[in-house]
Amino acid sequence: MFARSGRYLLGPISLVIALITLAFNVQSVIATVPSSKRFDLTKPSYDLFRSKPLHDATVQQGFAFDNTNRRLFVAQRKDGASETSGDLCITQLDFEGNYVGYMYLQGFGHGVAFGAQGVGSASYLWTEVEANSNGYGKKLARFKFASGTTLSSSSTALTKFTPIPSATEHTCSIDPVKNQLVVRHQLSDGKHIAVFDLAKATNGDFSNPLASFKHPSLKTKSATFQGYAAYDQYIYLLTGNSYDASGGAVNSEVTTVDMNTGSVIQGPTLTKAGSTLTFREPEGLAIYETVAGEIRLFLGFASGKGGDRRSNLFYKNALV
Repeated sequence: MFARSGRYLLGPISLVIALITLAFNVQSVIATVPSSKRFDLTKPSYDLFRSKPLHDATVQQGFAFDNTNRRLFVAQRKDGASETSGDLCITQLDFEGNYVGYMYLQGFGHGVAFGAQGVGSASYLWTEVEANSNGYGKKLARFKFASGTTLSSSSTALTKFTPIPSATEHTCSIDPVKNQLVVRHQLSDGKHIAVFDLAKATNGDFSNPLASFKHPSLKTKSATFQGYAAYDQYIYLLTGNSYDASGGAVNSEVTTVDMNTGSVIQGPTLTKAGSTLTFREPEGLAIYETVAGEIRLFLGFASGKGGDRRSNLFYKNALV
């Protein structure tokens, strides 16, 4: 039906549809990460260091850079802890891989990813916390790194957050260049990713995500998820197995996803970084900006024999 003015009359149902469409469009504009360059995963990887011992002898799980204070932290399961206990060891290394210090975290989670936030001369870590029966954290925690100390999941030194109230698991990573907190979380229909302004998240404000999307399906050689890191518009996802599990085959891959759409942009791309390492299990991704302003995507691998696992870090720096 037409009105006399020549415009369509909106009935109740049409009006509701129009309002929903308008709300969706407004939210899409709000939840947008500014466009940016991305890493070319086909370009070579370079060594930062190889075969460096951590505080404990287990396989590393993830790592993070405090870009403000130029510090490196590596997470691993605590020696002697079960795979589902959530007990972690955080080792601080310098950029040559030399040992600096450690912390123990009891009942926190798996350590697949975490973040480091520089505040003055202090480093605050963002980790999962309150490990569930599968060994993954139900919430996030923020706390000051203090070498030689142990924190329990109920410690008053923790500030806890539940960014997605309906999520049953939370892990996180920090883009230290753009100061964004990336949260990978478990909902009833699978994994999702949300991105928040780090300063607002620090104050407990998770009301306006910069992006939010369902974790895409990955056509990778291995279904084993090993870490993630985001820089600006794109998030990078790591999958793969150790040589022990893959029968000696290199199956470590990195996939690039546009956080504005949730779509795969590049990959899965096979990475042969550290291909000559023994054991060689992909373990973690992180972003770092050098003093000279070069942005690097770091890839972590565990190496060595059982009872003497070692940390290895490589990076890519080609942006397109």
